[in-house]
Amino acid sequence: MEQIVVGIADCKVGHVAGQILATYALGSCIGLSVYDPKAAVGGLLHYMLPDSGIDPERSRANPYMFADTGIPKLLEQVYGQGASRRSLVAHAAGGASIMDPQAVFDIGKRNYLALRKILWKAGILLSGEAVGGANSRTVRLEIGSGRLWLQVGGGQKELVASFPQKGGNTWPTGS
Repeated sequence: MEQIVVGIADCKVGHVAGQILATYALGSCIGLSVYDPKAAVGGLLHYMLPDSGIDPERSRANPYMFADTGIPKLLEQVYGQGASRRSLVAHAAGGASIMDPQAVFDIGKRNYLALRKILWKAGILLSGEAVGGANSRTVRLEIGSGRLWLQVGGGQKELVASFPQKGGNTWPTGS
């Protein structure tokens, strides 16, 4: 399996079964994964800040740094690979208060609120989230199956077990 690392202020889209998109060290940053099980297309965004208005020049150079410019670019890319808004399954992780325990700047919370607002306007609801707290997180999304893993500290858990392979006609059962 090919692992594709999504760095900080980065975004990657996959459409080949077996590819794994992975992002590490989600502190106050947010990792947004979207996956279309029908098209077997997924993407992962790792953004740092909620609003590009603080540095428009920087957002033009790297739109993935900000929620308001990165999320629309992620969606545009997965739609360009054949994903449909109606089929998208979205998950978010991060938004912690790691270096700001007194919540002076509250970047994690502001990142999360920006995410919810942007997705709501796009007509997309989160299917799951692991946000807040004081722990760094790692997220992995497997293209083809839609499996999604979350790692917090030393533990890892599978958030989404699997969707049927493209062309399959049964859905997984159980909880």
